[in-house]
Amino acid sequence: MIKKNFFNHLIILFSALFFLQHCGLHKKSDARKTPTNALERAKLNVKEGRGISIGKVLKGGGRGTNYEFSTSNPMWRASLDTLDFLPLSVVDYSGGLLITDWYSSESEANESIKITVRFLSNEVRSDSLKITVHQKKCSADMRCAVDILDSRIKNELRTTIIKQAALLEKESKK
Repeated sequence: MIKKNFFNHLIILFSALFFLQHCGLHKKSDARKTPTNALERAKLNVKEGRGISIGKVLKGGGRGTNYEFSTSNPMWRASLDTLDFLPLSVVDYSGGLLITDWYSSESEANESIKITVRFLSNEVRSDSLKITVHQKKCSADMRCAVDILDSRIKNELRTTIIKQAALLEKESKK
């Protein structure tokens, strides 16, 4: 009885492997035509229009791609220059997001801030940025409360970033 069950399972397993191997799920490729370097493969995929992005889904699947590098984006560069004194925890150019780590000064050790900069556009305008400043206050027994600040820090950051971006953009046009 055990041998019969074993052979039945073995036959089912080999049948499944046979059919799955030959059903066309795996496309054969020529290793001579496929680059071994990951960056070269990525360029080839972009060139051939493979892959999917949220932009394609939202825009109806267009084939056009517009990449801007972070070094040529004045808003990105200005934000990094402005926040360079803070430790950064998230730096995502493709997602348009900068998040600092919690920072506190020596004079206010029980209070710290965290800044989030979200890029809504690449244009040098004040509405191209969404800046959020979180403040964490901790008591002596290490109970902490986090609030969103709508303070002068937020406005000063926005002003500084926009001014720096405008200067960078003007400089790049020369």
